[in-house]
Amino acid sequence: MRAATIRDGEIVVADHPDPTPGHGEVLVRVRAAGLNGADLLQKQGGYPAPPGSPPDIPGLEFAGEVVEVGPAAERFAAGDAVAGIVGGGGQAELLVVHERQITPLPEGLDWPEAGGFSEVFTTAHDALATQAGLRPGERLLVHGGAGGVGTAAVQIGRAFGAHVTATVRNAELRNRVAALGAHEVLDPAAFAAKDGPDLEPYDVVLELVGAPNMGANLRRLATGGRIAVIGVGAGLKAEVNLLALMNKRASVMGSTLRARPLEGKAAAARAVERELLPLVARGDLRVPIAATYPLDAAADAYARFAAGGKLGKVVLEIG
Repeated sequence: MRAATIRDGEIVVADHPDPTPGHGEVLVRVRAAGLNGADLLQKQGGYPAPPGSPPDIPGLEFAGEVVEVGPAAERFAAGDAVAGIVGGGGQAELLVVHERQITPLPEGLDWPEAGGFSEVFTTAHDALATQAGLRPGERLLVHGGAGGVGTAAVQIGRAFGAHVTATVRNAELRNRVAALGAHEVLDPAAFAAKDGPDLEPYDVVLELVGAPNMGANLRRLATGGRIAVIGVGAGLKAEVNLLALMNKRASVMGSTLRARPLEGKAAAARAVERELLPLVARGDLRVPIAATYPLDAAADAYARFAAGGKLGKVVLEIG
């Protein structure tokens, strides 16, 4: 098989042996695979693949067709269209994955949209619903609302009945984020500058940017509010006023998906299948696509992803 491959800090397309499904696994012919920030970090040498995943083939999400099932794999059959998350290896013509951590193909999405669905929507849903317990009528703040996880979080918040505010650095993208369901879209600097008792507090803050936002997040947090940290690209370390955290009875939590064991990934997949796939089928959730590239142009796809200034996903079309 051919796959996007990390060689000396660069992306090339190289040949690899075809994988074989093991116990409970299926072999998938990948049709599309989204790019994510973890892929870029892995390319740069900063985020190695977890044990059991290919160390040199990136790709955390995919969509494709089952071509073979391994021993004791019973849920899917050859020909079934599926999507899901993996620890790595998604940007290849063939992929082996345990059947418990994938879902049926989201109904109503084409291959590029389906290939860019699972990682960002699973990440956003896990942070908002499972970790932070977002409830209808609450006020949600999404930092970094134009990225893949950000656009997913804005839509999930709207679909769950929350009042959604997003921060977006690129002014040209703010109207498009509002069209996805954000009630307000702010410049990050304007958000940080706003303060005072007349401003309504946020019940849940989804932090996709990192440390520079934490002081303002806490100031603007409601009593009993929750801050879910799942992105730290702008900085790893922040000073937190613990007395303010105590007075507001607030919580700060963080999580990642990639390194979770099978049970954790399976639970997240079932939650997405139960709560999000029906919304996709109704047209309530969609996957904005910034650009698609063929596998042979994988290096160009990574350059486009790294350049920023986009709304939604960069996706490799593979099969």
